[in-house]
Formats: sequence, structure tokens, C-alpha cells
Amino acid sequence: MEKELQNYTNYLSVEKGLAKNTLESYRRDLRKLYGFMKKLEITDLQLVSRDDINQFIFELKKQGCATSSISRCIASIRSFFNFLLQEGLIEKNPAIELESPRLEKKLPRVLTTDEVEKLLSQPSPFEHNGLRDRAMLELLYASGIRVSELVSLNITDFEPQVGFLRCRGKGMKERIVPIGSVAINYVNEYLDKSRAKLLKKNGEPALFVNHHGRRMTRQGFWKILKKYALKSNIHGEITPHTLRHSFATHLIENGADLRSVQEMLGHSDISTTQIYTQITKRKIREVYDKTHPRA
Repeated sequence: MEKELQNYTNYLSVEKGLAKNTLESYRRDLRKLYGFMKKLEITDLQLVSRDDINQFIFELKKQGCATSSISRCIASIRSFFNFLLQEGLIEKNPAIELESPRLEKKLPRVLTTDEVEKLLSQPSPFEHNGLRDRAMLELLYASGIRVSELVSLNITDFEPQVGFLRCRGKGMKERIVPIGSVAINYVNEYLDKSRAKLLKKNGEPALFVNHHGRRMTRQGFWKILKKYALKSNIHGEITPHTLRHSFATHLIENGADLRSVQEMLGHSDISTTQIYTQITKRKIREVYDKTHPRA
């Protein structure tokens, strides 16, 4: 198998142009298979059966390998035997019908209400940049909009009198999102005291502008959020989507119905929104385990 493995990795490198790290992953997976086949005393690749490979996969599961690693290993094996078939070294691919394990959906990170409060309180209210940053953070958490939607907002999209925000989501699909009084107050304060000071020229339609007086960019907001996340000393990574996830989860925890949250988030499919119900169930379980005397 060593010779075939070398020919195969040469093929992946030259014909497919795969990166060195990817090649090493393929090689590592196939060496594991080779070692397992030696234990079964199978030295001829023609004799490897689907059951033999399934045994190998079962062994990986017993060893506690991650689902993603097993899926990649199956893909490596399937591709390797397909190469051998094309080269005429075997008569059939025993891995062709192998099923990859279903990858577990990782639940998104969600901040507690105390952590949100801690993060939002970091910008200085005595600086023009600080007022702008507080307004952006408050608006992001109050509305659950994406960072791309936040930086795309124009002044005319902010309607404080009726408590709504007009934003354009994926595919430029427009939706109306309600916003609370706290976010409205901070955005109004930013507009009254800071925006004009940050502008370099009139006529800029963007609601939030950077230090050059132009529309805030996604990258610019990421840097701002990263700065305040570090200052807040909150454990774990915080991204703009963390506030979106926290917005949805906190709504559902407090009794909001799934359809309303779906509308506010701009999800086309309610199954995407349902992940937040799993988060609330997990939290309930954690509370029970910590507090019930017989948990």
C-alpha cells in the first residue's frame, strides 16, 4: 500500500494541486487505514471490503475521534480507492457507498444579559467615537441585524418617532425591524452630538461614519467590537453575530414566538431560527443541573 499511497499523493499534488497541509491530512488518514488492515492481516488492496472499512470507522469512533475527523477520513478513503479504480489496480471501490456521519450543529455562542450590559458600557460617552460606538452596539443588540446591515444603514432608515429601523438584508431584501427606547436614545445622542463632528463633508448618507467621515465598514466595526470585547474581559470570542444570537435567544427566553423572531432576523426558513430554541433548552438543563438537589 505504501507505493500506491505515494502515487496517490503525487497525483493529488500534481494533478489536483492540493495544499501541503491537505495532502498531509489525506496521508495521515490513509496510514491509519493501512495500519488497521495490517491488524486484520489484509495486505492486498483488492481484498479490502466495505465491511473492513466499516470496522475501521467503528474503531475510530471507539477511540473518540471527532465527527468532523471521521467524515474527512471517509472522504480520504473514498477518494483513494477511486484513484486505485481509475488506475486499474482494483476492480471495484469498496468505499463508494460509505455514509459520512451527520455533523453535529454547534450551538452559537450567546452572551448573558449581564455580559451584554458589560460590553455595551465600554465605550466612553465623553468622546465622539465613543458615542458612535455605543450607538452601534446598542442598535445591533436591540435589532438583531447583521453587521453588513448595520453599516449599510442610512440616516433615512432610522425612524425614531415610530421605533423602527429599515434595513436591507441578503439579496437587498428590505425589512422593517422594531428597536427599543434605549437604542433610540443612544442613536439620537450620537446624531445630535457626534456625527457632524466626525463628518468631513456634507452629503454623506450613512448613519454611522468612521474617523475619515465616510461610511463605517464591516472591517472597521469588527476592530471596534474586538477592542471593547478585550476591555470587557468577557470569556470567549465575541463577534458581531454573537450580539445577533444573543438578541434572538433573549427574546425567546422571555416568551417571544418563533415566527416573530424569524421576521426580525430576516430568516427565509424558520428551521434556521429554531436553533435558538435549542439554546434555551440547553440553558434550562444547565439551570436544573446546578440547582435541583437530586439532579
